[in-house]
Amino acid sequence: MRIGSGYDVHAFAPNRKLWLGGINIPYSRGLQGHSDADVLIHALCDALLGAAAMRDIGYHFPDAKGNEYEGIDSKILLRRVMEMLREQGYELQNCDCTICAQQPKLSPYIERMRECLSEVMKVDIDCVSIKATTTEHLGFVGREEGIAAQATVLIERTKQ
Repeated sequence: MRIGSGYDVHAFAPNRKLWLGGINIPYSRGLQGHSDADVLIHALCDALLGAAAMRDIGYHFPDAKGNEYEGIDSKILLRRVMEMLREQGYELQNCDCTICAQQPKLSPYIERMRECLSEVMKVDIDCVSIKATTTEHLGFVGREEGIAAQATVLIERTKQ
């Protein structure tokens, strides 16, 4: 068994959709990034890759201008990460994710995020935990400049 952790941050940007946990959240701004900037999925990918000692999301999906990953749906990246883990004989046992956002309020969307991520990763929904918190108006998250996310995963080698 192995554990991994991931962390990601994206700044808010005008004229972009807000994608978190694979779903579109209605909000006046989205997140800036090379892909769809789904900060939660990016943290989750890094946690999964880290647990398997397979480097990080930037190594596997570089953000060079004009490449195949520009504007990509992060669910595709997560699906590919899970395929890479399974090729190495690993299976996800559970993930625990936290989104740090002063706004928007995310509670109404948590279950849809869990459903989406469990479907993309092909795991039972009970393996996916997502929580949301604020920073009580402290730091860049509290000033509503962006969103941060962290993820912790447990993977197990199921075949050699």
